[in-house]
Amino acid sequence: MDRCVVLVDAGYLLGAAASLLAGEPSRSRIIVDHTAVVAGLRERAERETGQPLLRIYWFDGAPDRVPQPEHRRLRVMPRVTVRLGALTRTDGRWAQKGVDAAMHAELSELARNRACSDIVLVTGDGDLLPGMMSAKEHGVAVHLWAVQAADGDYNQSEDLVAEADERRVLDRAWITAAISARELPGACAPHEPKPEIAAILSAPLPEPAAADRPAAPDRPAAPDRQAEPDRGDGTEQREPAEPEPHPGKGVPTPKDLADLGRNHAVPPPSPPPAPSTLRWSSDKGWSDRPGADQDDVSGLPTLAQVTTAEQRWADREADITAVSGDPFEVGQVFARRWIARVGDSGLRQQLSAHYPRVPHRIDGELLRYAARFGLLAHKDDQIDEDDRYAIRAGFWREFSSALSAD
Repeated sequence: MDRCVVLVDAGYLLGAAASLLAGEPSRSRIIVDHTAVVAGLRERAERETGQPLLRIYWFDGAPDRVPQPEHRRLRVMPRVTVRLGALTRTDGRWAQKGVDAAMHAELSELARNRACSDIVLVTGDGDLLPGMMSAKEHGVAVHLWAVQAADGDYNQSEDLVAEADERRVLDRAWITAAISARELPGACAPHEPKPEIAAILSAPLPEPAAADRPAAPDRPAAPDRQAEPDRGDGTEQREPAEPEPHPGKGVPTPKDLADLGRNHAVPPPSPPPAPSTLRWSSDKGWSDRPGADQDDVSGLPTLAQVTTAEQRWADREADITAVSGDPFEVGQVFARRWIARVGDSGLRQQLSAHYPRVPHRIDGELLRYAARFGLLAHKDDQIDEDDRYAIRAGFWREFSSALSAD
């Protein structure tokens, strides 16, 4: 039947909206205009699918499955059906129970009965993957909608993204048309201690007085030494006075060694260590490079340092939907983002001086990025050596193209 149905995981939709607008996933931090949300979902679903709306199913949790005021408002709206799961509190946190199972059952039934031609899923839970696959096998087109994430983390199952027929993102503009952040009453800056209290807190702890120090455990009296016979020069041969090790220990303690050092001449201070170097192997032999303390890449930022939260989210979106995972391509994508966000041609020239080796900090970040695409050898969680060469080759190819364009 040529109609569309929308299945909404309210916990995902509103929790992600709260993270986007208020910085935390608590739904108490946002104000929701449910009428506007339903109208926005209906208008967009009909536009994206090209089919009239049959129904919006709103799946949410409630304590003891008792409808809350928002559920009562929703279930009387036209073309809206509310399905409630249990809402339980564990370790101070609320968790939904049965919502995913209810969505899976509804999704399967709609597809099996051919009640619609298109189903829109607003969710991020990978548990719905079997239901999505079943709906596709019954000839239903599945549209997956995501909510834009504010913190740069991806908030949707990659398996769902890969299986969906169509995918769209509810961005900040769409969200703010119906949802707004709630102002916290009496919000104020963190409390700072008074200066005199801060001085006390920052002062070092006093050394305990000699009378307050814990008494050392009693040691057994040393056996009397017999005086050795006179050597004929009027003196007696005596052993040097050294601290005795702690009874029962064959190795002297650090305190024993410290006391022992007082009876000997203090050695002259050792000269400062020479600057450390790293030796790099190459086809031309070994070459010395400055060590970590003289690393000449201190002025080069990593990609994470020049990437905003919005850009991280967009990067993750592109990684899943546009980047194939070929090692050479992965290196190109990473270099393209670094070049675009650094912007300073001087830093580009500084990095190019390290060719053909990527500086250590940037190289580590590059390989961690590549690991997202399944390029790890499962036996030791390392990237294959050939793939590493391909990743770095792609990085430098993109880098050289950018320098040529400059």
